[in-house]
Amino acid sequence: MTHALDLIPALPELFVAGAGLALLMLGVFRKEDSTRPVMVLVLLVMAAAAVLVTSLGSERQLAFGGLFVADRFAGFSKVMILLGAAFTAAMSLSFLDKEKIGRFEYPVLVLFATLGMMMMVSANDFLALYLGLELQSLSLYVLAAYHRDNLKATEAGLKYFVLGALASGLLLYGVSLIYGFAGTTSFDGLAKVFHGGHVPHIGVIAGLVFIMAGLCFKVSAVPFHMWAPDVYEGAPTPVTAFFAVAPKIAALCLLTRVLVGPFADLVIQWRQVISFVAILSMFVGGFAGVVQTNIKRLMAYSSIGHVGFVLVGIAAGSDMGIQGVLIYLAIYLFMTVGTFAVIQSMRLKGRLVEGIDDLAGLSKTHPMMAFTLAVLMFSMAGIPPLAGFWGKFYVFMAAIQAELYTLSILGVLTSVVSAFYYLRIVKVMYFDDALETFDRVQSRSVRLVMALSTAVVLLFTFLPAPLVTGAKAAAAVLFPAG
Repeated sequence: MTHALDLIPALPELFVAGAGLALLMLGVFRKEDSTRPVMVLVLLVMAAAAVLVTSLGSERQLAFGGLFVADRFAGFSKVMILLGAAFTAAMSLSFLDKEKIGRFEYPVLVLFATLGMMMMVSANDFLALYLGLELQSLSLYVLAAYHRDNLKATEAGLKYFVLGALASGLLLYGVSLIYGFAGTTSFDGLAKVFHGGHVPHIGVIAGLVFIMAGLCFKVSAVPFHMWAPDVYEGAPTPVTAFFAVAPKIAALCLLTRVLVGPFADLVIQWRQVISFVAILSMFVGGFAGVVQTNIKRLMAYSSIGHVGFVLVGIAAGSDMGIQGVLIYLAIYLFMTVGTFAVIQSMRLKGRLVEGIDDLAGLSKTHPMMAFTLAVLMFSMAGIPPLAGFWGKFYVFMAAIQAELYTLSILGVLTSVVSAFYYLRIVKVMYFDDALETFDRVQSRSVRLVMALSTAVVLLFTFLPAPLVTGAKAAAAVLFPAG
């Protein structure tokens, strides 16, 4: 029987789960529209959860008989997930009001998806991993099709559901192969089985490939990226922002924990697959983005490219590589939410527009909005001294240290290609003539997200210590012998 004290490491998740159920009841029994009060309470719950996560300390603690682990890596990941979820949830209020699709279920679904992500990054067993992954996925399927009267949104939800179910099947099949040939699903148990690079059976490698395929779908890495552009374009903008940030960070942190945890000694086997997927993702993200005219589709290909860069850090398989991954994800979080805050503000006479050409002359009509987007685009392109440059610098340095020279060179080349479409947006805003003027940004939360993300991207170079030292401590947890 589980001892009561055994549950303390899972206190943030238990709190979020209890709060989610209570808010669901509140929304059901409150007669009038509850979207705003429930959203405010959800944001408070996320803030309280972040405080609980940081108060757990730095020691590695297990719960639920070793199925659940709380350590610095999980804590760092959860704070990023909660930040991303809170930013995108706060931005969505004005959007839901304007589109008249406000329902109290929306913030509750975001909260349950966030709970699934927090469980994922603390998984210490494939069964716990799958439980968290499915709680996240089921919530995201509903959110993708949330705007049910919109044909594009329902199509996005259906595509995401069908392909997501396929990915879950691949993952489960991989887990069953691992269990069949290694005899356990526990991460600690598997680490002992594979100690010293010992592979009990070739079926283990097959199982690992299936697991990587399932998780690569969740992060939209090539060749499992086909859902991303359609879902990004079709889903409501705040949902797309949420998809681009929190689930992506959670799945990449989960992939990191799986590969450098139980399969750490099989690095030679999985590095080839991760390197191949990273190269494909960087190339597709770079070249396919060049021809896009819709800014949300462009962000989909941009995120595919960013996933490729993060995978470079994972492929290094070292503590420096994982530190680079965490720094990159934290910077990516701010760059992406800031960009989506601008995209959400693209309105002409109350109507949403998503074309890149609609940004023409923005510097003359909305100079601050244009400045924000320009800073974020330069950062995404990796131009120094902005934060995005340092994200790429850390992962490429780790790859060079691991002697992955080809991967590093191809990464830098594709980064140059992708810089074209980021800089094209700046060119459209500053050098093209304005056709029509965007409506003024009314939402305080959207303006706050824009300001905060711009400040982080600009100031990181001058104040890198908190993020770099935090990421280093979090990465060190996964390499106890190092």
